[in-house]
Amino acid sequence: MTSKYNISSSSAYGNGGSLFGRVDKVALGLYVALVAVGMVCITAASFDEESASIFSFSHNYMKQLVWVGISWCVSLVLLLLDRRFFHMFAYPAYIVGICLLLSCLVFGKEVNGAKAWFEFGGMRIQPVEFVKIATALMMARVMSSYSFNINRFTDLVKAACVILLPLAIIVLQNDTGSGLVLCSFLFVMYREGITKYIYFPALFTVFLFIVSFIFTPETIFIFLLVAFTAYTAVKTGAFVAHIRFLAAVLLAALLLAVCTPLSGYAALMIVCGVVAVVLVVMALKMRAMMLLWPVLMFVYAMVFVPTCDFLFTKLEPHQQNRILTFVGMKSDPKGIDYNVNQSQIAIGSGGLFGKGFMQGTQIRYDYVPEKHTDFIFCTVGEEWGFMGALVVLAMYMALILRLMRMGERIGEPFGRVYCYCVAAILLFHVWVNIGMTIGLMPVMGIPLPLLSYGGSSLLAFTMLIMIAICLDASTSDESNIM
Repeated sequence: MTSKYNISSSSAYGNGGSLFGRVDKVALGLYVALVAVGMVCITAASFDEESASIFSFSHNYMKQLVWVGISWCVSLVLLLLDRRFFHMFAYPAYIVGICLLLSCLVFGKEVNGAKAWFEFGGMRIQPVEFVKIATALMMARVMSSYSFNINRFTDLVKAACVILLPLAIIVLQNDTGSGLVLCSFLFVMYREGITKYIYFPALFTVFLFIVSFIFTPETIFIFLLVAFTAYTAVKTGAFVAHIRFLAAVLLAALLLAVCTPLSGYAALMIVCGVVAVVLVVMALKMRAMMLLWPVLMFVYAMVFVPTCDFLFTKLEPHQQNRILTFVGMKSDPKGIDYNVNQSQIAIGSGGLFGKGFMQGTQIRYDYVPEKHTDFIFCTVGEEWGFMGALVVLAMYMALILRLMRMGERIGEPFGRVYCYCVAAILLFHVWVNIGMTIGLMPVMGIPLPLLSYGGSSLLAFTMLIMIAICLDASTSDESNIM
């Protein structure tokens, strides 16, 4: 009797014994194309005309070429493995990943304020890039276990702990941007059917955290009061009664502020607190979840918003400045805003079709810092223009959609969850990285997948994608055999 974990030659070598018989050639082609684009961009961003040799390994593009070769060798090995190997390997990989993060916290090298790197003989490796793979595998293993139900409290806690444990360590390393990537797994939970009563509060928390830096607490609570009142009014159809309720609450808060030494904020909180207690009691007696849900969300906002200032003070000064400049509360064109300003100038100067390969002045003359790493998209925008940037963005979206399609095609939970995890990670990286280069997102210091210079990043994204392709190919083989 053969063990269920043995690697079958048919599943490993595809249809008709061919290694790439069932490999998704579209996904593989998009991956290769993006790596090629990355090599071209890194060459343009780091080429030194005064160098003695264009093939010198002092050039970043030559170092990246070596990592491309390593990544492709690793890809070949991963494609040879049976999908059941990844299922078995999920727990050990996750444990090793957590240990690496803890070791980096103690023995790691600090770079740009983040103690998130190991350095060996001048070569740096960032463990968090590989922890994303381990966390994705672990999420797939946990969420594909027998009788798992995302809406059962104990199962939800298991899935949440898989994300929160590495996230907490990464935050302690002061690498918050990389840690936030793990929050993209909320998208995976949504795909697996998480209830809106769990998913919505997570999004609501992010919303409150952002607006707390833009508006005063009084403005936020008045807006929420109006919004939630309008919601229940639409649901019940009792518009007049809700308008009267809203007017009564605001009038009571105004009278309390005028007739007592209390501030307007304190008066509003007292009135809203009393009203919330009354509404909760009424909703429970009437079993009216439609009323209870917005009231509980409002009470949560009353607790969370005042804590945002405390959370903000725990961030590093450069992180605080990035948030403040992003929301428009601080301007520092020659300091914290410099990177983004130069990035926008570079992308805007590219026009419709760009200036041509290695003809970008902002890039060539080093006006854009980190032009070959976090701000590599500036090279695309300046040298290839709007059309080139649009093509690159379309390639990313095609790869992400292809991964999602592969997940649905696999059919079994482990492969589906893993493919969606990879798609979520790629989407978050692309969204944040390109967003920060054009000023739509705060600078977080995360790379653009497959394009940014960096061996750890390239190898990790290669492994992420190739494991997904392998899972899809193996499942296709087995279904074909059956």
